[in-house]
Amino acid sequence: MPEYTRALVWLRRDLRDFDHAALYHALKSARQVVCAFIFDREILDALPQRADRRVEFLHASVAELQQALEARGGGLVVRHDHARAAIPRLAVELGAEAVFCNHDDDPAALARDAAVAAALAGEGIAFRHFKDCVVFERDEVLTAAGTPFSVFTPYKNAWLKKLTPFYLSAYPVERYADRLAAESSPLPTLAAMGFAATNLAELRLPTGMSGGARLFDDFLDRIGRYQEARDFPAVKGPSYLSVHLRFGTVSVRQLAAAAYGIGGRGAQTWLSELIWRDFYHQILWHRPEVAAGHAFKLQYDDLRWPNPPGHFEAWADARTGYPLVDAAMRQLNQTGYMHNRLRMVAASFLVKDLLVDWRLGERYFADTLIDYDLAANSGGWQWAASVGCDAQPWFRIFNPVTQSEKFDPHGKFIRRYLPELARVPDKFIHAPWTLPASEHSRYGVGDAYPLPIVDHAVQRQQALALFKSASGSVADAG
Repeated sequence: MPEYTRALVWLRRDLRDFDHAALYHALKSARQVVCAFIFDREILDALPQRADRRVEFLHASVAELQQALEARGGGLVVRHDHARAAIPRLAVELGAEAVFCNHDDDPAALARDAAVAAALAGEGIAFRHFKDCVVFERDEVLTAAGTPFSVFTPYKNAWLKKLTPFYLSAYPVERYADRLAAESSPLPTLAAMGFAATNLAELRLPTGMSGGARLFDDFLDRIGRYQEARDFPAVKGPSYLSVHLRFGTVSVRQLAAAAYGIGGRGAQTWLSELIWRDFYHQILWHRPEVAAGHAFKLQYDDLRWPNPPGHFEAWADARTGYPLVDAAMRQLNQTGYMHNRLRMVAASFLVKDLLVDWRLGERYFADTLIDYDLAANSGGWQWAASVGCDAQPWFRIFNPVTQSEKFDPHGKFIRRYLPELARVPDKFIHAPWTLPASEHSRYGVGDAYPLPIVDHAVQRQQALALFKSASGSVADAG
């Protein structure tokens, strides 16, 4: 028998009406369930740009979710407000006896949820929360000593050992869908919330649950080639589901179950990427200070980055003179997306070639990536900067030219985002400054496209010296 007459489900980064932990538990526990989404001003008002692809993606996805819930006989109450005040107020207005939601382990979200729980308790309203956005969270996968993992491979092995069909089973929301309350409210427009439209429509990025399903179906047709194709930015290799995972328009259980069931190198490699996501989320839970810009490896927390004037700006504006790096930054600035291999290359270049503090790059990605996820972004930047858990060793430094030659051999990706280099021969596309000097003006080198801002070989030695001074290591720097 249901224990509540009425419950409120607070949707956040879980914008779907299927395989949804909080929604399922609420429907099972209450005779009537109201769903709500808050465009949280605590988050939105702090965004640096009023034209933000994430807000537009979110808005479209909420609109589709509202329609889907109404088609089930329910609805979605939507507010543009401060969630920590709006949710307790809404629960009281609706006569809800409990509020259900899924976990969000970002430190700011945990603080918000604690405030909401306290306010609800003051009204005699229960606050119930569940795991949903990862397969395993928090303390579910630990070492034999009961401590958190800090190296990925042992974590992955323990993750796989713990996995059973139970953890990948979908929550059957549809079984109790007749308990959804037909409570809805008008969706505020982007303009009403102080935002302008972006180029999201031109990018043809599918939004909402339908968009996530379409991308997933497309990826399943080529998942067998994922291992071979994933590192080449000019090839259709990735799943392109990262933004849908970020906003929960897909179910991570459904994705992991498909990869696990299919098997083979491609699916296994992609499953490893989902496990990396869980890994970084459990790091954030156990070491929340990494979210505040502190290095996981404490000996590098106060490393004195030179931050040469103009270097960060040249990187952000795609003016470094290294084509693969600049093409990656153009992709990010124009679309809000960057290929995963290029995220590593661009991050390594900023930190170890330009000698700029990794925190500046992390913040830039946080402000720009449409699929920005705090745990993954922090983990990825600390990996590239060699200051994080299971990070790239500090003496291994990506060469931006050899990375370009290996992963964009014919310069197809470079030419797409740097059309000023379109006519440069393949032989020189990765390092156009090596063209004979007499050919520079013909191809715009030094004019339409800048000469390199730094010499990689020189910067590599400076980066090695910087890390040696911080670590006291005498490791082989070959």
